Amino acid sequence: MNNNSHIEKINEGITEILTYIKKKTKKGPSKKGNYPFYNPSMELNRDISIALNQWFIDNTNKSSISILDGLAASGIRGIRFANELKGNFTVYINDWSEIAYNLILKNIKNNEFNNIISSKKNLNVLLNEKKYDYIDIDPFGSPIYFIDSAIRSINKNGIIACTATDTATLCGVYPKVCIRRYGAYPFHSKNMHEIGLRILIGYLGREAAKYDKGIKSIISYSTDHYFRIYIKIIKGIQYANESLKKIYSINSKDYFYNIKNNQKIGPLWMGEIGNKNIIKKITPYIFKKQFNTKYELLKLLDLLEKESDANPFFYSTDKIASYLKKSTPNMDYLFKKLNEKDYYAIKTHFSDIGFKTDAPLNEIENIF
Repeated sequence: MNNNSHIEKINEGITEILTYIKKKTKKGPSKKGNYPFYNPSMELNRDISIALNQWFIDNTNKSSISILDGLAASGIRGIRFANELKGNFTVYINDWSEIAYNLILKNIKNNEFNNIISSKKNLNVLLNEKKYDYIDIDPFGSPIYFIDSAIRSINKNGIIACTATDTATLCGVYPKVCIRRYGAYPFHSKNMHEIGLRILIGYLGREAAKYDKGIKSIISYSTDHYFRIYIKIIKGIQYANESLKKIYSINSKDYFYNIKNNQKIGPLWMGEIGNKNIIKKITPYIFKKQFNTKYELLKLLDLLEKESDANPFFYSTDKIASYLKKSTPNMDYLFKKLNEKDYYAIKTHFSDIGFKTDAPLNEIENIF
């Protein structure tokens, strides 16, 4: 790093690491430092990965599992895995940046771990050399450049975790980029985040099918600035075929409220975005670990558990109210009326004013 930066200690969970802080030189209100190899806003992302991996370790038939943090930067995720997980496992931490790799070595030395193996390689090269039980791909931008290698590298019934920060592309702001990158048509709308998440899952499913592998989503969610998916990879032609049945294109008028121009969307994943039973089993680990994001985690997992097997896509209360020229009903009142007619109604993590239900449209409009 240059003279404008220095190393300082960061605490996350119960782990302490070193990372560079770069001082901003421009005048004005934005004088705070930033972290070239550490993103504080991704702490919840990392906390979920720790809870999920603890469940994975506790429920595997293998004597030991291999965990790869493939684009590690400071090494915070991999270091936390080594420090905060319990059981038999080995953590592999990799980054091909010389500066990042040297920082990783400092952090391994300072924490005196003996269950970490580090490397400084192109991630695709590393994935071609060895197989892993859990592969974490957390890039700046899109993960697609590493998906093919990850699918070939993952062990039977292993988990691939991906972060995608190219949300504008997946949400339809740059449709041509989405078509080039993911081979899918996005749709910029109220449902764009759910569509984007399903395009990402669908892309991974199509890539897995090339190698006669199927997919099952364990946890998948969207936040303001990234998508995150945890996908179990299941080997077998029948599983690949079953997955492909859930990946297809749709027409906007068939799924979305009051759409004037009919557009093709996808192909995208139309199956469950999460596994309700597994999310229930992961949730207790939130209480057993020391997470700074505990409240946000519990709130998110509660929504994801309820939403995991719900119908694809949600209704937006403000859009229905605007079209019908009616005031928006209270969400509790809306749910009560739908439940009285034996329809389910749940909130969605994709929108504060969104809800999912199996009720027909005329029933929803009648309540409004």
